[in-house]
Amino acid sequence: MTGTRRDTHKALAGISAGKLETLEGTLGLREEYRAATGLDEGALALVKIAALVALDAPPASYAWEVGNAVDVGVTPEAILGVMRAVAPLVGAPRVVAAAPEIMLALGLSLPNGDEE
Repeated sequence: MTGTRRDTHKALAGISAGKLETLEGTLGLREEYRAATGLDEGALALVKIAALVALDAPPASYAWEVGNAVDVGVTPEAILGVMRAVAPLVGAPRVVAAAPEIMLALGLSLPNGDEE
């Protein structure tokens, strides 16, 4: 670990493991950010998921945002509704790519090919 302080390594390892307390300073700003949007927590969470789909975001982003959404009361059905709403705008390939990541973030099993 040349050039990397031990506390930096520990913090990055914590973030990689999904330990949110490592980001407490940043997370404290979330409420101010949410208030500035004028949206309630659930609506903001759905907007963030829609943005992830549009951006073809990496899997870790879905785990984080879907988890946050569920924590504030967003239902899987509402997330599916967002996916349907953005599909005509962002294209089916992005929605299809997001679906398994969202399923995993919700704790759902991935299809085995027999499901419709």
